[in-house]
Amino acid sequence: MNTLRIGLISVSDRAANGIYQDQGIPALESWLSSAISSPFEIESRLVPDEQVMIEQAICELVDERFCHLVLTTGGTGPARRDVTPDATLAVADREMPGFGEQMRQISLQFVPTAILSRQVGVIRKQSLILNLPGQPKSIKETLEGLKDAQGKVQVHGIFASVPYCLQLLDGPYVETHPEVVAAFRPKSAIREINN
Repeated sequence: MNTLRIGLISVSDRAANGIYQDQGIPALESWLSSAISSPFEIESRLVPDEQVMIEQAICELVDERFCHLVLTTGGTGPARRDVTPDATLAVADREMPGFGEQMRQISLQFVPTAILSRQVGVIRKQSLILNLPGQPKSIKETLEGLKDAQGKVQVHGIFASVPYCLQLLDGPYVETHPEVVAAFRPKSAIREINN
């Protein structure tokens, strides 16, 4: 079976220089472990806010490590050092604007400054690349969405669409734990997995 390979890139000058402990990759690893029920492997990279280095990390994970999904965290604001979206777009074959739109929609439920985020979703070759926020709480909200006190989804997280997108890109069939995030795909795309 084709195992899902996920690349994680944390973009931070201070974490890359050892000034503080990176929180992005541990937050992503923890959430992915709770959400994905299919087998998967992770490759992670910690890079400073340098466009060339971010581009190199994305290209390595897609072109050499053959990651189906690459998630970046950090560097998506309007400040001069925030160049993650620029690096992502520079190596993209196609844009997937719905991901950025939905991430901002989720974050706007909490802070009006969510409109300052420049997060993008793109495709390079057969890989989906998504820019996530830098804060662990925001990473979880963006991926998982917002639920009411009874656990009913109020605003869909972006990960609900990721398994079907990977399937359309000829990637592995990915299943999730629906209590964390329910993967949505059309009935015609649903497969019965025999355990």
